[in-house]
Amino acid sequence: MSLTRLVFGRPLANQEQRERKIGAFEGVPAMGLDGLGSSSYGPEAALTVLIPAGAAGLAAIGWIMAPILFLLLILYISYRQTIRAYPSNGGAYTVSKENLGTNASLLAAAALMIDYVLNVAVGISAGVGALTSAVPLLHPYTLELCLAILALVTIVNLRGTLDAGRLFALPTYLFVASFLLLMMIGIYKTLSAGGHPAAVVAPPGLPAATEAVTLWLLLRSFAAGCTAMTGVEAVSNGVSAFREPGVKYGHRTLVVICGVLGTLLAGIAYLAHAYGIGAMDQTQDGYQSVLSQLTAAIVGRGVFYFVAIGSVLAVLCLSANTSFVDFPRLCRLVAQDSFLPRAFAFVGRRLVFSVGILYLAAAAGLLLVAFGGITDRLIPLFAIGAFLTFTLSQAGMVSHWRHVIASGTSGRERQKAHGSLVINAVGAVTTGTALAIIVIAKFIEGAWITIVVIPCVILLLRAIRGYYDELAVRLHNDRPLQLRRSKPPIVLVATEGWNRLTDKALGFALGLSPDVVAVHMTKEGEAEGDEEERSLREKWATDVEAPARALGLRPPRLVTLQAPYRRIHVPLLQFVEQTQVEHPSRTIAVLIPEVMKHRWWQHLLHTHRARRLRYALLRYGGSGLIVMNAPWHLEEPKIEEALVPEEVFLAAAGDKQPEPRKEAR
Repeated sequence: MSLTRLVFGRPLANQEQRERKIGAFEGVPAMGLDGLGSSSYGPEAALTVLIPAGAAGLAAIGWIMAPILFLLLILYISYRQTIRAYPSNGGAYTVSKENLGTNASLLAAAALMIDYVLNVAVGISAGVGALTSAVPLLHPYTLELCLAILALVTIVNLRGTLDAGRLFALPTYLFVASFLLLMMIGIYKTLSAGGHPAAVVAPPGLPAATEAVTLWLLLRSFAAGCTAMTGVEAVSNGVSAFREPGVKYGHRTLVVICGVLGTLLAGIAYLAHAYGIGAMDQTQDGYQSVLSQLTAAIVGRGVFYFVAIGSVLAVLCLSANTSFVDFPRLCRLVAQDSFLPRAFAFVGRRLVFSVGILYLAAAAGLLLVAFGGITDRLIPLFAIGAFLTFTLSQAGMVSHWRHVIASGTSGRERQKAHGSLVINAVGAVTTGTALAIIVIAKFIEGAWITIVVIPCVILLLRAIRGYYDELAVRLHNDRPLQLRRSKPPIVLVATEGWNRLTDKALGFALGLSPDVVAVHMTKEGEAEGDEEERSLREKWATDVEAPARALGLRPPRLVTLQAPYRRIHVPLLQFVEQTQVEHPSRTIAVLIPEVMKHRWWQHLLHTHRARRLRYALLRYGGSGLIVMNAPWHLEEPKIEEALVPEEVFLAAAGDKQPEPRKEAR
């Protein structure tokens, strides 16, 4: 078994696409890790802003979390409708393109792509940061741990979404079970104690207030807490990954993600207030996260504590998986509209969009390396892309429902559309307001970077589309095939000397045209080059010209070109140009003999002059020049060698080879 097959799995046939679809069980870990993991830092982000207000700030957490939960409910209802309205892929890009136009769709695409890259870098670094806080000995290896986790998530996703969902299911459901149980225990203790439970491990005391609770402080806290909703749109972006019926499994996955997220957000806010738990300054010694304090206060620091906190670390580290599922699918849609290189739209060996996965891993890896695995400065940028896409998606759905109402449907359907329009309108206003608050509050801290980068990405997308549009115009042909009688081409055969490669190339060339010219390169000013040329001409007369005349063919002409600077393509291109001037109505073809390398070490033992010559001819020869290869195999391959592995893979999957189509009589 090869290393590639061991790591990435066997290649999958197109017929296996249906079997690689996922259900709700795999969908939650595949698409929900980002949203579920954000429950660990969303409430803490809100409480961090409230630190200057002391105990009064903690008392206000309910007023902060209530609108966040309301917004989550709006987003849930909205994306449920979006999945039903766009069962193939209902992400912000598709909704914006069909309802708001190309500019809005490019804005959504740019924001989403930036957000997905940031999610990978921030999620992994946050998880590793929590791990190194628990195990200080690992702190010097922060970057190495980040890159190792990035490599793991990349490889698993290159194996397929189904594999990723199954592999990450254990830590995901362990996290959900642990903290739902923790919430139940905490709420029971709180209610039993009349709202003032006794902590098993007392949390650190709240700091003295240095700032009053103001509307601006509450708005900033709300904006910070909204980071808990990043990833909610993941299901609508990845509906195509679900098995049929995709809408049903998409809805089930969305229910679990939003239901668990909402329960955790409400439970954490309620219990944090009941136990008097506030956020701590991460720069100070003895820092503990809100979840760590809350877990210790409810159940102590026993086995349950370490299982729960361990599941938090795992979910945070693996939260990047959401981006690895959705980013390639988004890139596929954008590439299908020619705003990204078309390679993003094609599936790899495991029926996933490998180019998008590798690009995401590379971009996130560069961010991790640039910031040493500590990406705190990127967190202010993190929610901007998500809420921008929320707003565009909501606004797009408002336009969608307006079209539905205007289309003259039945009264009942029109009434339902009116209700949906109101929900999406409220969502658009709410998410737009939150976006404005985030941008204003975080502008100086780095939000301006996103405001600059998004237009740059849009310009890049438009430049790519411009290239494809120009290519289509240049290649367009609305005329039938133009057939005319023409002379055969003049074939130039590049040769290093008389050998079996030259023999094969000349035989093929003489079958194409009677006008064949063998072009031999020599080194100017070297005696050994002159001797080599004399020897070649003697052999040419006996071994090439004589057999050709015996068959009544015009003998190939031997031309020697000198390359004073060892750049063999230059004199050949000059000779091509001279031939084109002398024969303006003839096609010029260059045939390049080449030894094929089948072993890795063979590449080290050859100069690769044929490859460099072919590139130069294609690059500078112009559209009127034809370049061909005449391969020579040291070990003659068999076509069956390429077919057998595929047949073995199909047989292992239980599939049969399709029967050849019969020609119509």
